[in-house]
Amino acid sequence: MSTLYTTEALSTGDGRNGEVRTSDGVLDELLAVPKEMGGPGGDRTNPEQLFAAGYAACFHNGMRVIAGQQKVKLGESTVRSTVSLITLDNGGFSLKVALSAHLPGLDQATADQLVETTHQVCPYSNATRGNIEVTLAATV
Repeated sequence: MSTLYTTEALSTGDGRNGEVRTSDGVLDELLAVPKEMGGPGGDRTNPEQLFAAGYAACFHNGMRVIAGQQKVKLGESTVRSTVSLITLDNGGFSLKVALSAHLPGLDQATADQLVETTHQVCPYSNATRGNIEVTLAATV
């Protein structure tokens, strides 16, 4: 194994109603508990949104790399990551994710295979596999 990239983020305040920023300052976001969870919501983000954005971007990039390796021509593709915070029977919390790739111009079998192959190599997919529910969908 070799490390390709390392980054660092710092959370201050009280976590969900605080601030998170990366050591290089590129990401600097105020956080708030969503209204759906009894918080103020508003124009502040939350950990689930940040996770959804990261997973969508990483999966999308991986899918484009895999498509190139397989000589599959992708047009204007998109990946939607829907992240839900769920309660567990033991009182804890977890996440569940639904990934949906829109791959216009491909046949359904190729789109399904591309999404499944990407799920095997995406770092987010590998980090979550066996830990949380992740469902996949491809539309053409």
